[in-house]
Amino acid sequence: MTLRIGNASGFYGDRFDAVREMLTGGELDVLTGDYLAELTMLILGRDQLKDPSAGYARTFLRQMEEGLGLAHERGVRIVTNAGGLNPAGLADALRALAAKLGLPTRIAHVEGDRLPARDGALAVNAYLGGAGIAACLTAGADVVVTGRVTDAALVTGPAQWHFGWGPEAYDELAGAVVAGHVLECGTQATGGNYAFFRGHDVRRPGFPVAELHADGSAVITKHPGTGGLVDTGTVTAQLLYETAGARYAGPDVTARLDTVRLVQEGPDRVRIEGVRGEAPPPTLKAGLSRLGGFRNEVVFVLTGLDIDAKADLLREQVHDALVKNPPAEVRWELARTDRPDAPTEETASALLRLVVRDRDPEKVGRTVTGAAVELALASYPGFHVTAPPGKGAPYGVFETAYVPAAEVPHTAVLPDGTRQELPVPPKTLGLAPVPAPELPPPFPEGPTRRVPLGRIAGARSGDKGGDANVGVWVRTEEEWRWLAHTLTVGRFGELLPETADLTVTRHLLPNLRAVNFTIAGILGEGVASQARFDPQAKALGEWLRSRHVDVPEALLPGAPAATLPSDAPEELP
Repeated sequence: MTLRIGNASGFYGDRFDAVREMLTGGELDVLTGDYLAELTMLILGRDQLKDPSAGYARTFLRQMEEGLGLAHERGVRIVTNAGGLNPAGLADALRALAAKLGLPTRIAHVEGDRLPARDGALAVNAYLGGAGIAACLTAGADVVVTGRVTDAALVTGPAQWHFGWGPEAYDELAGAVVAGHVLECGTQATGGNYAFFRGHDVRRPGFPVAELHADGSAVITKHPGTGGLVDTGTVTAQLLYETAGARYAGPDVTARLDTVRLVQEGPDRVRIEGVRGEAPPPTLKAGLSRLGGFRNEVVFVLTGLDIDAKADLLREQVHDALVKNPPAEVRWELARTDRPDAPTEETASALLRLVVRDRDPEKVGRTVTGAAVELALASYPGFHVTAPPGKGAPYGVFETAYVPAAEVPHTAVLPDGTRQELPVPPKTLGLAPVPAPELPPPFPEGPTRRVPLGRIAGARSGDKGGDANVGVWVRTEEEWRWLAHTLTVGRFGELLPETADLTVTRHLLPNLRAVNFTIAGILGEGVASQARFDPQAKALGEWLRSRHVDVPEALLPGAPAATLPSDAPEELP
């Protein structure tokens, strides 16, 4: 009684041909697509300001020009959150498309996530669970369109429909949540953005498939003959992405990530089992997207000698030019990309980035561009910029709030137009910290070598509003004994000085041989505000892996294999 669920999109803008690839490349029962992210909600909100009929992912509608027919031929249901801020509008557009194509496609949608706007927000959306999706599928829908549901709900909804799970089937639902979290970012589960990509052909990874079972266990795989790979490392990396501690809360269930067990079942097949679940919390997460003000950026190129002195001169000159009408925020960042005695001008150059923000567009527009342009013949030798300064552009802010689940309507609009209200979960459980697990025995002392952490550890990082997470994992029990004792919060701050003055929390996940760090406030007001060089913290983990640490020589490649403790779980990655 296996349910095969595939993914064809991890974000708005993902590989356009993935829908066709997934519908024609192998067996599927349900095809999902995740089009929404924090930044996407702001983009859709701005679209809808210009056109009230907009607010959904138009790419999905274009994909369905072919996808509806392919899905109908193969009996595949389609479930997507591409409805964004206007799921009813996308559902209407799909009905018109199906009629044009002469297809008897039954289309339903889920609504209720959009809450009254407040505090100047463009949109406020609660994260719904999978119950509305399940109701639509039960009513015979071939396509289900949602607005803001949790990414994992695209899997928990079909699983509830297929297996008939009730709202208190916590372990089964938790297993589906974990499988959904692995699928949600598409090819990140099949070798994309993978720390250990060398040695694998990841030029064009296939999209992932989850084979779900009635007990909540699942096998992560991909269609035969597609690129990339699925192993315990790729699945571990995705499990750590944008998560935090042992409790992974959602509207359907709270999944215990500390209970997840991974088994390499065969080539490109990883079994997820043992997942335990708890009642969901009484509140739902809600995202508030609003315009934060206006932003401008100028990048100055500093070439050759005296880079620091050139940067100091420019900062003083710009400061003097802005003193009469200064923006609310002025930020400088010097990237030393230059090399001594460089063979090309580009490699002899550093980049000095000026970023300004203010509520008043004039203060980040002509005021700044004038200051930059007027220095062209009156500043450091070799003065030039990467692009002509332009007008300031609006930037967005994403904020998180929590609302009582009982106050949020959850409505399934069935294929025949009937509106079905979904009840809130019968039981809830407030979130509380999980007691810290015991550390493994320390790795024996011995000779060490100073090498990049990434020689033995993988990492994946990402954003959650203004916070970021960095998940770090290793592949053997000996490496775990070393990592768990070595990579403390203090050591993390030393390796990433940018985090030293921020609140950093470490979470241990021994089953995954992983430590997961959350860094509060490192991304300012979220990705849309572009508060730092890497606004979504996508490469924060790779920066960490590049930092040098003292690693026992016995753990490094080429060293004699250490003796595995007799009680070590062989099935782990």
